[in-house]
Amino acid sequence: MKKLLFLFGTRPEAIKMAPLIDCFSNDSRFEVKVGVTAQHREMLDQVLSFFSIKVDYDLNIMKPNQTLHQLTADLISRITNEILLKESFDYVFVQGDTTTVLASSLAAFYQKIKVIHIEAGLRSGDMHSPFPEEMNRVLTSKLASYHFCPTETSRANLFKENITENVFVVGNTVIDALFKGLNTIRETSEESLLEQFKNINFDKKVILVTCHRRENFGKPFETICDSLLEIAASHTDSVEIVYPVHLNPNIKEIAHQKLIASNIKLIAPLDYPELIWMMNKSSIILTDSGGIQEEAPSLGKPVLVLREVTERTEGIEAGTAILVGSNKEKIVSETLRLLNDSEYYSSISKASNPYGDGRTSVKILNILT
Repeated sequence: MKKLLFLFGTRPEAIKMAPLIDCFSNDSRFEVKVGVTAQHREMLDQVLSFFSIKVDYDLNIMKPNQTLHQLTADLISRITNEILLKESFDYVFVQGDTTTVLASSLAAFYQKIKVIHIEAGLRSGDMHSPFPEEMNRVLTSKLASYHFCPTETSRANLFKENITENVFVVGNTVIDALFKGLNTIRETSEESLLEQFKNINFDKKVILVTCHRRENFGKPFETICDSLLEIAASHTDSVEIVYPVHLNPNIKEIAHQKLIASNIKLIAPLDYPELIWMMNKSSIILTDSGGIQEEAPSLGKPVLVLREVTERTEGIEAGTAILVGSNKEKIVSETLRLLNDSEYYSSISKASNPYGDGRTSVKILNILT
């Protein structure tokens, strides 16, 4: 029996690991242990609860005003001493590009434990954007023994870096999690969510907005707000803009100062089940989130990407997403075209999702067995 350790620290990692943990836990050939670093404490706990994930090791790593240097050093030390030296593991699974991913991979490498990298091969081509995620994933690719790529583009990126062994294209586990989560919601909480968000008029076309990345702080975010105000004013009776506002003061204060309109609803940040439910109820999504760029096409929702550069280029190429950055003219014109041109909307909403079919976890299990 092989002993596996799944290590993660943030909400996106937990979401994408959840279907894998479930898949391997139900196979008698594997013993599964779960470790969390809790880079995102509260948001992480929500996902653990929703997917019923049992945690074996909880480092609760975050401290006030912690620097990247401190976080990385503490992670390597504590992962090694409090997890890897406690048991003998055959494989350590990491997902994505967080500081937890890099530290876990390095700690496992030092212990000569094979690293399995989920969502491998994403590249922006700029080591400083996103920062430090681009560096994290490049270095993790050098340390990993298995590379599970979401798309052919991701595999090609690894090949360019002379990483060619044990590289597999399997799709993205986020789609597995999305379908699993929506099924759970339909069975347990649809009515309660409708009651919770009764102030939102779902008879209108709902535009869901999420914006929180560091690169949009300051002037770019102000321009995005101006764009939303123009869109709202042009479709007062037919459009409802819903924006779960991030708690970061760089976002929260400006949003509440500028985004004042009868058909703009500023709401609290959403838990994962609330978010995927709201995505499913929306017509259009404006976002700087990587995960939403992957999820929304499976729901038939066009995505306008509020970033200047995205490492998820497959969606742009497949026609499921449009890169608009913080350019007001692009944001407004593309949104209005989607609202007013049904053929254009259909061409994007019906485009095939390049990120998977909901069976990625099973594919990974079959490869490793």
